[in-house]
Amino acid sequence: MADLLLKPFGNHGKVHQITPASAGWRYVGFSLFRLRAGDVVGEATGDNEVILVMVEGKAHLTGAGQDWGELGDRMDVFEKTPPHSLYLPNGTEWQAEATTDCTIAVCAAPGRGGHQARRIGPEGITLTERGKGTNTRYINNIAMEAEDYCDSLLVTEVFTPAGHWSSYPSHRHDEDDFPRITYLEETYYHRLNPAQGFGIQRVYTEDGTLDETMAISDGDVVLVPRGHHPCGAPYGFEMYYLNVMAGPRRNWRFQADPAVQWIMDRDA
Repeated sequence: MADLLLKPFGNHGKVHQITPASAGWRYVGFSLFRLRAGDVVGEATGDNEVILVMVEGKAHLTGAGQDWGELGDRMDVFEKTPPHSLYLPNGTEWQAEATTDCTIAVCAAPGRGGHQARRIGPEGITLTERGKGTNTRYINNIAMEAEDYCDSLLVTEVFTPAGHWSSYPSHRHDEDDFPRITYLEETYYHRLNPAQGFGIQRVYTEDGTLDETMAISDGDVVLVPRGHHPCGAPYGFEMYYLNVMAGPRRNWRFQADPAVQWIMDRDA
């Protein structure tokens, strides 16, 4: 099994690159670029569809034979404003020229050519509260099931206040048995505010064959191949994460850990 906690391998250029082969799974790819103003990067999508998410900063983007202009206006991810994103189908190419220092996430999954290239947001994306008490967190849905932009990808941002839990009560989506549950691989790209802090994420199965608890630093990526995957932000440090999910069907259905089902029932 691949290591579940991945540190950035630099602070400039491409600092993360996760492929199905490197992760030991079948669907999700994720990479991240940290660019300085004037840097130019680009890639071919190949067999994947891609969503480019402007996590921070601004860049001039071209893709799928179109000039999309300058995208991005959120200079710090913890502004919590909706991100600018760009959807590109498989069999296309893209290029980004950083007009400010910026961070660009590349979310990838198998494409079938079922959708056209398009901008996603910031229009139509509203920061939404989810959960109760210290389980409260705030969501920017970029391309979840209700947004029919993609063949495979599910992409969302989550802001977890200091001292709160997220992706909790613990749940899993690791069986292909729709509508009861769906199989979705998942990546978490984490950020922390202040950046010198830490967070916690546990990835575990009910039978204990997988049980890892990880200390998350700013900029880390966590892989969730199966099992439950709650995370927590200590008092004093708020947490952001960008989720990428994909599987054999584009539906998000999950099952709670029986140990915490009572919390979901109480808070429903």
